[in-house]
Amino acid sequence: MDTPGQSLSAPFADRKQAMENIRRKLALLPEKPGCYLMKNGEGKVIYVGKAKVLKNRVRSYFSGSHNAKTQHLVAEIRDFEYIVTSSNTEALILECNLIKEYHPRYNVLLKDDKSFPYLKITHEPHPRLEVTRKVVKDKGKYFGPYPNAYAAQETKKLLDKLYPLRKCRTLPDKVCLYYHLGQCLAPCEFPVKPSEYERMIAEITRFLNGGHMDIKRELQRKMEQAAEELAFERAKEYRDQIAAIEATMEKQTVTMADAKDRDIFGYAVDKGWMCVQILYMRQGKMIQRHVSLFPYYGEPYDDFLTFVTQYYSDNPALPREVLLPAPPEEAAAGHADGVHADAFGEADEDDEPEAGNGENGDIVASLRSWLRVKVIMPKRGSKRKLVSMACDNARVALEEKFRLIERDEERSVKAAQGLADRIGIPSARRIEAFDNSNIQGASPVSAMVVFTDGKPDKKEYRKYNIRTVKGPDDYETMREVIRRRYERVLKEGLPLPDLIVVDGGKGQIAAALDVLVHELGLDIPVCGLAKDEKHRTAQLLVGDPPQEVPLPRDSQEFYLLQRIQDEVHRFAVTFHREKRAKSMVASALDAIPGVGEKRRKLLLKHFGSLKAIREASVEDFRAVSIGEKLASRILEALNGERGEENS
Repeated sequence: MDTPGQSLSAPFADRKQAMENIRRKLALLPEKPGCYLMKNGEGKVIYVGKAKVLKNRVRSYFSGSHNAKTQHLVAEIRDFEYIVTSSNTEALILECNLIKEYHPRYNVLLKDDKSFPYLKITHEPHPRLEVTRKVVKDKGKYFGPYPNAYAAQETKKLLDKLYPLRKCRTLPDKVCLYYHLGQCLAPCEFPVKPSEYERMIAEITRFLNGGHMDIKRELQRKMEQAAEELAFERAKEYRDQIAAIEATMEKQTVTMADAKDRDIFGYAVDKGWMCVQILYMRQGKMIQRHVSLFPYYGEPYDDFLTFVTQYYSDNPALPREVLLPAPPEEAAAGHADGVHADAFGEADEDDEPEAGNGENGDIVASLRSWLRVKVIMPKRGSKRKLVSMACDNARVALEEKFRLIERDEERSVKAAQGLADRIGIPSARRIEAFDNSNIQGASPVSAMVVFTDGKPDKKEYRKYNIRTVKGPDDYETMREVIRRRYERVLKEGLPLPDLIVVDGGKGQIAAALDVLVHELGLDIPVCGLAKDEKHRTAQLLVGDPPQEVPLPRDSQEFYLLQRIQDEVHRFAVTFHREKRAKSMVASALDAIPGVGEKRRKLLLKHFGSLKAIREASVEDFRAVSIGEKLASRILEALNGERGEENS
């Protein structure tokens, strides 16, 4: 009997008992701020959230209606825990720490993003300037984050020309090329006063904190002075340094006159997905942006704030200001009251939010207290316009994602229909593909995958343990699987496929057609995918007798067949490995006197793996009603077997 490819849900009785337990715990929830941890049937944390009032927020998951994604989360919940905090700020920080600890699958995670690059001045007797993505508390000076490594490297190259700090990680025995280029003071050979380093570090700090215009003016003065003294080579060096500053620091389009460092956040949501856009403003100039797209499962604004909190959790180089959009209900009111500026100009007091009342004030106060920087939800003026720009960009990025998905789906449907046309059948909307897997006939299995409209339909996947075939007989294995699959299809009235794909050539096609036509009386087209010597899809064979169907390698139809073949092979091999692993565990335990099938299952359920059983103590076996004598025998047998394997 074939079994579904995906794991089954917990038994009904277990779920009923879990929900009864949840109902009792819901009645005890306090009306206080804090964090809650949702757990699945295995006790694993699958979602972490924060709440102003725990009682209201946690109860909301188990009452009322939810969107499809949240329903999927709630369906997995079998238990929850909560931690009370003294304030919303504590809840915000605790939520961030819990997410980093448990990595819950339904939370907003920055897992798809690399850490951002920073410029760092090391804390050493002879300091270095370097680009790093790792931030540690080592007394070094960090500047950033930069939107990408290119921006950080370009800025470092500029500073290397201006300030000759050492470049090597360990001091060499003699001066290197950087000394001759004027980009290192060569502390390996010449003494350098600490005051000289202090001066350069102070200037680099001033430069990166917005003082590059002052340094540019000083270089201009030195260039003119060198020209007057007829030191044209030195004047040329100053001129090149000025040009480098202009090229690196002034390629900007949007500016604000106050020259502050800001991070501007915007977000948009649609169809269960969120896009967060961060606009980076450094020294009052917009330098670049960063985009993150991810599914979300909680309240949109709460999950957006979770993203912001995680973003800054390990960030020691904060901007002077963080601009955030207000919650949706307050943003609408602010838009009605505010007046947008026509151009980006110097910020005025009207850009600031009214001092914190309500939800807006709580959020601003919590983030400001935690980050220790100015956090603003601007209601009007140039800063409000910057936040609107970030939100508009997020909306455009999200719309683009869905347009690409729709286009991809359209191409998949066309590829399936194109395949049908080339084979000469009315439709290939539903394709069922088979592959066999064994090692010299051992633990033979087969697998079936289903593609609907050119897309994998994983809930329809099936796995088969081969029962009647002994040894590596691929043709007879194919006969058994085709027979079992379509006997069940006929018996249960399941939908027939438009096309069957077998992994192999003429022999596999003939075996499948023999069962379908002569045993079951079914007329379903069968095609085979033959591979070349490099095990790549080479040709499509169709018909009885099978004939090659020409298919260009760069066609969407050929690409669809490749995906089908790769997917069914992956699924079959994964199933075969799982079966072999279980077989090895079972044989190791079954060989021990006193351990039958019932005890074997009990041991594996309790300990989880053969490795965990090996590492257990004799006392640990009492939990599964196994005495000291049998426990010692099990440990001696398993650890003795491992010793033989390692010898």
